Amino acid sequence: MAETDTGTGAIAAAAASASAAASAAGVSIRLLDDVEDFTRVSELFQSIWTKQGEASPVNVETLRALSKAGSYVGGAFDGHELVGACFGFFASPGRRALHSHIAGVSGRMRGRSVGFALKVHQRAWALSEGLEEISWTFDPLISRNAHFNLVKLAAEPTSYHRNFYGHMADALNGADDTDRMLVTWYLHDPRVVAAAGGAPVAPDPSAADAVPLLSVGDDLAPLLTPTDARLVRVALPRDIEALRLRDPDRATRWRLALRATLGDLLDARGRVLSFDRSGAYTIDRGEQG
Repeated sequence: MAETDTGTGAIAAAAASASAAASAAGVSIRLLDDVEDFTRVSELFQSIWTKQGEASPVNVETLRALSKAGSYVGGAFDGHELVGACFGFFASPGRRALHSHIAGVSGRMRGRSVGFALKVHQRAWALSEGLEEISWTFDPLISRNAHFNLVKLAAEPTSYHRNFYGHMADALNGADDTDRMLVTWYLHDPRVVAAAGGAPVAPDPSAADAVPLLSVGDDLAPLLTPTDARLVRVALPRDIEALRLRDPDRATRWRLALRATLGDLLDARGRVLSFDRSGAYTIDRGEQG
């Protein structure tokens, strides 16, 4: 069995994957290092996450400091227009890791895989810096984000955090608690290498044997069906973001239901095996008793 390449070959291959992903998305991606660029990032993130007149989730000064400290601040351009950006900061000394804090793409570029290209560029940069992993959080109730992170990027679910950021009350999160899943991208993992090259994680065949634990009820509310099965299926609503605007009480019920299923299972060392296109996690809860 061949050993995993962690040297110059891996760095060159990651750079090639990053170049191919950017080309497929029709963008150019580079590190950002001047105030004009940081201003564009702040304005882009403001347009994505905040309501009219509210401050951006990141300011120019913070981006300048992160860049000066050597952390990652990258931007994707369609011609001269900044259409996506991502930034992160180094983890504790000795971990050889990056925490990727925010990544966002202009709404008009949705469906072009710009976010994927940004993450693959970030991975190539991290490997060139001698890092071994990148972690970040996402809202586990948003189906497309779960699919992107767990399937398209092959990130590994690490832990579930209740009300991680407190109440943000922005345009996307609403006024509810900000539960988050932490995932880790093990940069040399063969699944990650393949994903960065455009081959997403294949469906786990064991998912067919999973027993529903959380489903979408006829009234679109969460339907909990207690079971002792080892393999369980935890489904998500089709569009939680729209539900938060239309019916915030029902959206809160979904957050609490996911917290009591996915959250509790991960706390008990359960393992997410897969996420399927129908919008459901398959979880191995491990040995019982």
